[in-house]
Amino acid sequence: MNLMFLDCTFRDGGYYNAWDFSPELIHQYLDAMQAAGVDVVELGFRTLKKQGFQGPCAFTTDEFIRSLTIPAGLTVGVMVNGNELVGEVPQQEALERLFPNASAESPVDLVRIACHVHEFEKALPAVTWLKERGYQVGFNLMQVADRTEEEVKALARLAKAYPMDALYFADSMGSMNPDQAAQIIQWFRSEWKGPMGIHTHDNLGLALSNTLRALDEGVTWVDSTVTGMGRGPGNARTEELAIEIAERRGKPTNMVPLMVLLREHFKPMQAHYGWGTNPYYYLAGKYGIHPTYIQEMLSDSRYSEEDVLAVIEHLRVEGGKKFSLNTLDAARHFYRGEPKGQWSPKERFAGREVLLLGTGPGVARHREALERYIRAHKPLVLALNTQSAIGAELIDLRVACHPVRLLADCDAHTRLPQPLITPYSMLPADVRDSLTGKEILDFGLNVQAERFEFAESHCIVPTSMVVAYALAVATSGKSIKILMAGFDGYGAGDLRNLEMNELLEVYSNSKGSTPLVSLTPTHYRVEISSVYAL
Repeated sequence: MNLMFLDCTFRDGGYYNAWDFSPELIHQYLDAMQAAGVDVVELGFRTLKKQGFQGPCAFTTDEFIRSLTIPAGLTVGVMVNGNELVGEVPQQEALERLFPNASAESPVDLVRIACHVHEFEKALPAVTWLKERGYQVGFNLMQVADRTEEEVKALARLAKAYPMDALYFADSMGSMNPDQAAQIIQWFRSEWKGPMGIHTHDNLGLALSNTLRALDEGVTWVDSTVTGMGRGPGNARTEELAIEIAERRGKPTNMVPLMVLLREHFKPMQAHYGWGTNPYYYLAGKYGIHPTYIQEMLSDSRYSEEDVLAVIEHLRVEGGKKFSLNTLDAARHFYRGEPKGQWSPKERFAGREVLLLGTGPGVARHREALERYIRAHKPLVLALNTQSAIGAELIDLRVACHPVRLLADCDAHTRLPQPLITPYSMLPADVRDSLTGKEILDFGLNVQAERFEFAESHCIVPTSMVVAYALAVATSGKSIKILMAGFDGYGAGDLRNLEMNELLEVYSNSKGSTPLVSLTPTHYRVEISSVYAL
């Protein structure tokens, strides 16, 4: 068996650092790959797109590769996205621009084309063009895990007509288990007799297991990356696959340079960028959701745990195989339909001073002073979600609106004595069912960007954040002042501060808004008084 062990760290890992790897790191990596028994290094992409800053491994030009010292015995590869071969630029023109030199005059030996199923047939003629110029050619078919037997066999029949060196399939969503990988290989094998490859993702923690099973099923090209560095949860890890490959080959391998590379470079990068599987990626793999949704949310501090879970649930129902920032934004915000509500907050709030309790540490830190204030001044005390740093007997009402957070907190809400303000009529049935027996005040909610409106039994707010909903409840109820406690904010530069400040600015500029004063320290742009001075 002519086994080809390919590492694509700089190509797949570049999604985290804009393909900007230093020459020192690259040279240390190349030496480690040779020592670990890797056959092929895919050093990056070839692309015609030039949007924003991207490092050298986004383009991997012949000139750049010639600046490197490639150890003897390592095959050099690059990858092209198939959509660049079936787009506005005619295919031959795109190929001529991407590969101006024939293989004999280029340091590149292998070209892999990554394409979706719908691009495959139109992209295939590129194989002939590249082979005529002396390149080895591989095709990576993406998102085939949920294709039928007949669809997979049809793809294999298309491939038969072209002289490619390896037909890969990628577990793009990280949703496969070893049996499913084996099944797809068998379907391909019924039509395609040439070398096959697999590229696995680690959402379910099965990247290595799926790769080893594929080898058992006769696949001869396998991919991995150092520490699994790759889009989303990453890939099979080179440092583990190298051990397995060495055992199958019956040849010793030198892992020392690779382990030094991990310690000096990749572990610090992993701590900084955070690739690797986790429960969010696991759910994404389980439901066939594109991992970039998770990667984008985890890199944006504005997304809370309930936001991430809510987006996953939304995409599970609506479909998330193709990444879209617009879809991500829509999934994060709920209540797009007509607001429905049956309760008017005026009966509780009219003419009252409201103390809004946030979930920041300021409430617990200044608890005694806040409790003295409540007893002396008798404000209406409104707590966000299950905030419980203040004595329960001093809290009048609770407010919550996030479906996933509500579902997670349903047991706590049913135990807490206060009535709950929530857009009950608009909640999913499972959330409503979980609140059976709870006293509910049903106040409707609609989310529209940069807008607050305060109606009798519903509101319009710019975000589904519970603080926006709470402000709207108190304002619709004609409260005379809103005091805030426990809205500490975050460190300098944190996007959550920016988002909250934008929200407060939109609120303060809205017709009918109520004056806001924070009684505890806050990083937000709001008037501050001291609970100790009152």
